[in-house]
Amino acid sequence: MATMKLAAIAVALLLPLVAGVASADEFDFFYLVQQWPGSFCDTQKGCCFPDTGKPAPEFGIHGLWPNYAKCRPAEPELVDDVEMVVDGVPAIGRHHRRQKCWPEYCNDGNQLNPWEIKDLVAELDSHWPTLSCKSGRSMEFWSYEWKKHGTCSGMDQHGYFAAALELKKRHSLAAILADAGIVPSDEESYFLSSIRDAIADATGAVPNLECNRDAFGETQLFQVYQCVDRAGKKLVDCQLPMQGMCRDRAKLPVF
Repeated sequence: MATMKLAAIAVALLLPLVAGVASADEFDFFYLVQQWPGSFCDTQKGCCFPDTGKPAPEFGIHGLWPNYAKCRPAEPELVDDVEMVVDGVPAIGRHHRRQKCWPEYCNDGNQLNPWEIKDLVAELDSHWPTLSCKSGRSMEFWSYEWKKHGTCSGMDQHGYFAAALELKKRHSLAAILADAGIVPSDEESYFLSSIRDAIADATGAVPNLECNRDAFGETQLFQVYQCVDRAGKKLVDCQLPMQGMCRDRAKLPVF
């Protein structure tokens, strides 16, 4: 009887630990996130080109991110006189419950093995380049994205990157916008509704949009979020609202 009680206590103690670990199966859809390089670079921080040189003036992959259809409460945390952000609002106190809207870092031990994606490197250099000044090596960017998001995708390393590349190659966002008269310009601005409608009409799925600010504080289109089914193959309408720092109009700066 004592042994059974000890076993029950051990299981009870382990359950919270297990519950706090993200599962590769616990998501509802993917975001394929592509960023406009002109908007990445045209900020006060600027950008740096990768070792392979200046990327083409095309939207580049930021990541393929598993996401929840509805945010869920994270594990409660005890905090003593430490400022936390709850739903975007700073708060001080104890027992604050954070919101978790996507899984991440599902297997820290599963590091990206460059050998696994060796046949994809040339395509990744073209379609998924880094613009960060921390390092000119895109492999470090891909390794981070794999560790944070890819390990939660339910795919192996090669399958994850191949899926993102295949999704991106189906539609050139820059060409879609150009066909709608939305072209890079340092003077013109465009209605966000026109950008969204052009992408939706061409791809058959409504995207979400994210904006940032240039060095003068003007709004510019930064990233396009395309929603993808759990298999990582089919574009679907994005259902979750996204403010994304956007206003009615945004620029698409020249790159």
